[in-house]
Amino acid sequence: MPQPAFTLTFLGTGTSIGVPVIGCGCPVCTSGDPVNERLRCSLHVTAPDERSWIVDTGPDLRIQCLREGIVTLDAVLYTHEHTDHIMGFDDLRRFTVPADAELPIYANAGCLARIETSFHYAFNGENRYVGYLKPRPHIVTGPFSIGCTTVTPLAVEHGKVSTLGYRFDHPEAGSFAYLPDVKAIPDATRDQMRGLDVLILDALQEQPHPTHLSIDEALEVAADLAARETWLTHFSCRMDYRRVAPRLPAGVGLARDRQRIRIGG
Repeated sequence: MPQPAFTLTFLGTGTSIGVPVIGCGCPVCTSGDPVNERLRCSLHVTAPDERSWIVDTGPDLRIQCLREGIVTLDAVLYTHEHTDHIMGFDDLRRFTVPADAELPIYANAGCLARIETSFHYAFNGENRYVGYLKPRPHIVTGPFSIGCTTVTPLAVEHGKVSTLGYRFDHPEAGSFAYLPDVKAIPDATRDQMRGLDVLILDALQEQPHPTHLSIDEALEVAADLAARETWLTHFSCRMDYRRVAPRLPAGVGLARDRQRIRIGG
């Protein structure tokens, strides 16, 4: 019998404007190479107890769900309030079709306030009909559970916006952490990330950036945390997969859209 495992699918690995970028004639955007085609960053997770959730709902959510055949969700988690991480929210209506169906969503207070402002009609209690979006909001202030999985919020620095990563632990399938938008990780947060099986980490590009980790900065974090595997994500069009991936150290890889990894099992 198969052993219990998490299954992770990278729905998107691109930065806020995706790759190819509109109007950009750079070698990556014009390469036509599928590994350099990136929708906005999002992750789908299925746990051993068959619970499933998405982290962040960017503007590409509809096509991502159609492409991967995602038809049910038990929860949606948000890292922060930037447009490329929340603006697919309305497409979640397909997961609350029955009149009494609700979808738990988890975010910090600032992110939840932004979502409620942008999609007020879903929160005002007046649209409790078949086919409408009916979220059940939860403000993240500490660890919580989705089925048998313990979810620990990870406070990180990403510009001026309060931002979270998440650590996921299952008693039979191991642990992983997902931090798609981060510039710096405080020591206290790093301490929460020790002993991971898999680390998924922002690495926007090779060049330094004011609000995202560069490749070298991400590799420093990876070396410090020493997860069994590290996967980098949230790439700009300055990241050519064919050129950068072969240069990475053992145990570190560049994620690709549609890539699946198993943890445990």
